[in-house]
This record gives sequence, structure tokens and C-alpha cells, in this order.
Amino acid sequence: MPVVKSPPSERLLADHALACDVVRDAGRLSLEYFGGDYEKWHKGDDTPVSEADLAVNDLLQKSLHEARPHYGWLSEETEDDQSRLGKERVWVVDPIDGTRAFIRGKPHFTICVALVTEGQVESGIVYNPALDEFYEAILGGGARLNGDAIKPSKTKEIEGCKMAAFGPLFQHPAWPTPWPEMKIVDRNSVAYRLALVASGAVDAAMALNTKNDWDLAAADIIVHEAGGKLTTHDGRRLIYNKTHTGHKSFLSSGPTLYQVLSERVAPVPLP
Repeated sequence: MPVVKSPPSERLLADHALACDVVRDAGRLSLEYFGGDYEKWHKGDDTPVSEADLAVNDLLQKSLHEARPHYGWLSEETEDDQSRLGKERVWVVDPIDGTRAFIRGKPHFTICVALVTEGQVESGIVYNPALDEFYEAILGGGARLNGDAIKPSKTKEIEGCKMAAFGPLFQHPAWPTPWPEMKIVDRNSVAYRLALVASGAVDAAMALNTKNDWDLAAADIIVHEAGGKLTTHDGRRLIYNKTHTGHKSFLSSGPTLYQVLSERVAPVPLP
């Protein structure tokens, strides 16, 4: 028999509506900086950051915290004091995912907000304001792009598929067999890659290096509510709001292609 999903609660609907409104405000703010002259520098881990990242982060934190002061907070641009671990619900945020693209003037950055309860995402938004692409999903409520329902592709074969990933990954000599020819789609924002999987704009996305909660959480529910798959490269569920926020890998696609990709990448040992 088909699985019957429980409808979203009134509380969850209200939380999601709040987040959608705030993310749209953040998108408008980001475009005030995009393509302009603003401060930019590198953090201690040599990743880029700009005053736009911090301005968007401040807007999101102020608006969401004022409305839900009892929820926790985890953001790439806020020092993590781990007080979130004692909260029932936690906002997980990347104010600008794809800062490199943003700084270069490429319209491939996103604003990401997820609401996590007990390790599971129950609301997620990935917004590309430069292209006005608003991806969102709510647990039990499906996934949408600009209000229209989305589904992943039904591609079954690796050869010829559209893969959103770092191209040189597939040329590494450690692969036991060469990869078939694919169309590699380069997008700096990890969340954007996954949103493209959810909508069927690309067939798959993967990475075998560490990504954090804020890179993945918002897109996670969008992929799953669309009917796609997102796991670690070896098939484990991603769990959020743990002490350590890193995830060593991810693999995402529609259900049919996922099985073929999983057979190829699951055996790969990672440190």
C-alpha cells in the first residue's frame, strides 16, 4: 500500500512561511551588493567571505531569532557556541552559499535556511535571487520551484547524464574503472547543485570531500520531498545538528540513477 504522509502541522506551516518571507528579504539585500563594490577577504581556512555574507547573515539571524527566540542557530558566518545542541529546533543557515560565484559576479549563489528537529530537516529553502529561483520544501508537503511542484529526472544511465560536481573528481587515477562520458555542470553553491537535482535540471550531484550542515540541510528536504535521494556516498542518511557539523561526502540523484551511481561510489574508502 502507498505510504500516507501526515500533513504539516500548523506550527510547521507558520515556521516555513516565516522563513520564506525572511529569505526573500535576504535575497533583496544580497542583490544590493551583487556586482557592486564591497569588502571581501579570506577566513582562517582560506575560504572567501564578504561584507555581503555578514549583512545577509545579520538580517537572517535578527529576523528569525526575534520571531522564534527559543530556536537554536547554526550558520557558516556565526561562531558556533553549540548552545543549539540543547534546543528542540534549530535554524541551519548559509547566508550566501557560493561566495566565490557571488564575488565573481556569477548568478550561481544561493541563500539557504533549514529548520532541523532531532537531526531531521522539516523545512528548507534554497533561493537564488540573481535568477529568481525559489526552491522550497516542507516535510510531508512536497517540493516546489517558484510555486510549482518539482521532480528529479528519470535518467537511468551514467553515460550522457548531467552531473553537478567538481569535474577533476572523475579523472582521479584511484577509480578502478573509468567513468563514462558525462556533462559536468559546475556550480559553486552545493545547495544549488542539489536543488537542480530536485528539479530535474541536472541528473545527479556528488562530492567526496567534506561539506557542512549549512551546505546540505536546506537542499536535503527539497531533494527528498521532490522524490529524489540524498545520502553519504556509501548510502547513509545525513543527520544534522550534531556536535560536529561536517559530512565527508554526499550522493544525490533520482531513484533510478542513484542505484547505478551507488554501486560505483559506495565502495570508495574515505579518510
